[in-house]
Amino acid sequence: MPSEGFEQFVRVRYTELLHTAYLLTGSVAAAEDLVQSCLLRIMPRFERVADPMPYLRRAMVNQRTSWWRALRRELLSAQPPERSGPDPALEFTERSALVAELARLPERMRAVLVLRYWEDLSEAETAAALGCSVGTVKSQASRGLARLRGLLEAGDTQRSAR
Repeated sequence: MPSEGFEQFVRVRYTELLHTAYLLTGSVAAAEDLVQSCLLRIMPRFERVADPMPYLRRAMVNQRTSWWRALRRELLSAQPPERSGPDPALEFTERSALVAELARLPERMRAVLVLRYWEDLSEAETAAALGCSVGTVKSQASRGLARLRGLLEAGDTQRSAR
């Protein structure tokens, strides 16, 4: 039986975890599966985990990497999870393009960008979550942003040529 603290944590943080998982997986269904499997893993020892968010971020990145290695390929959903209010059409289009291009990045690079810029973690927190050095986070973030910019610009050029 889950503790009251665990249930409260899930009520408060589930949407945030789901958004992070969506950015890591690119699919609503896979994001839900990822969050659920990681929550099930932490549930028995939730009271002993000092800060569950970093633990869960790390668990989601590790689980996603394991799934990716097993499947090697996954379909990307065009619709992100719903937020608190409706998004304007332009913002939706831009976000969809960003998520689609994010899915084309290597797993580690994607994880760095999601944790660093979506979750707004510091370089040190991102490094701790991924089990790597701060220098690796810096280089992966720099390369990832440059690659993402290039992919988005190429996509804009292709769309404007149509």
